[in-house]
Amino acid sequence: MRKTISLVVLTNSGSAARQFRISRATLRGAAILALALLGMSGFLIHDYFRLKTGARYVDQRDQELSGTLASQRDEIQIQRQQISDFSSEINALKERLLTLHEFEKKIRVMADLDKRPESANLFGVGGPIPQALDPKTALGNQRGSLVREMHSQVDQLTLAAVNQEDHFKALVTHIEKQRGLLASTPTIRPIDPDVEHLVTSRFDYRLSPFTNVREFHKGYDISAREGTSIYATAAGTVIFAGDKGLLGKTIIIDHGYGLTTTYGHCSRFLKLQGENVRRWDTIALVGNTGRSTGSHLHYEVALHGVQVNPEKYFLN
Repeated sequence: MRKTISLVVLTNSGSAARQFRISRATLRGAAILALALLGMSGFLIHDYFRLKTGARYVDQRDQELSGTLASQRDEIQIQRQQISDFSSEINALKERLLTLHEFEKKIRVMADLDKRPESANLFGVGGPIPQALDPKTALGNQRGSLVREMHSQVDQLTLAAVNQEDHFKALVTHIEKQRGLLASTPTIRPIDPDVEHLVTSRFDYRLSPFTNVREFHKGYDISAREGTSIYATAAGTVIFAGDKGLLGKTIIIDHGYGLTTTYGHCSRFLKLQGENVRRWDTIALVGNTGRSTGSHLHYEVALHGVQVNPEKYFLN
């Protein structure tokens, strides 16, 4: 006989009692099923909370990574801008070095020191001038090549700075030996550049304002108001102060070393023949004497009696 368990259900309504019989095997199966369902529910609940915790972690990591990426993007942008700024500074430094090199050449001409050392080229013997860097490249995809070129040009500029320093040292040594020559070399403009003036003729061919014939003009004409101060452009002695034909009232200064300067069309002399003058001394006033189309100064520089281009000597 099968082993069963009887369940009697009673009600308060007076209805007849109901009896249910369940075999023990069925009960055991139900219990096992209930335990299985309970275990599965526990597993699912645990897995749900584990996934929820994992999702929060993933979300947190995603936020952290997003912040890191944003920070890295900002840092990359800052680095690009720094590279761009640095390339602009390299270009500016290169221009300053080239300007100094040209200034050195002008000083050498004035110091009568035309011979230059073998390393006169700033970027080495036969070395070309590095091309200008394009700062915009740093903001594009070619910044790697720009950085490599920047490193290369920094090395070249370092060499150029060393070469320029050597050139200046050699120049200073020569200048110290020839202070007298430099004091007597015309190095300034005969009229203050800050006063109202206009350069009307240079040391070059021109059409004569009187004959309309092409001729070589051996001086440097500066138009200015009558009475404007005229400066001695170097130390020397006034060897002439008087009328000189077409130049009208003219002063000539002998600076020694074969150098003389001439100042024509003056209205009034402030220095007389035989007087010693220094650079920046006011020697006369601008006028319109002699053959002239208006108030101006005719200025000449001569070396051993031969007129040379005055602009070669201007430093201011």
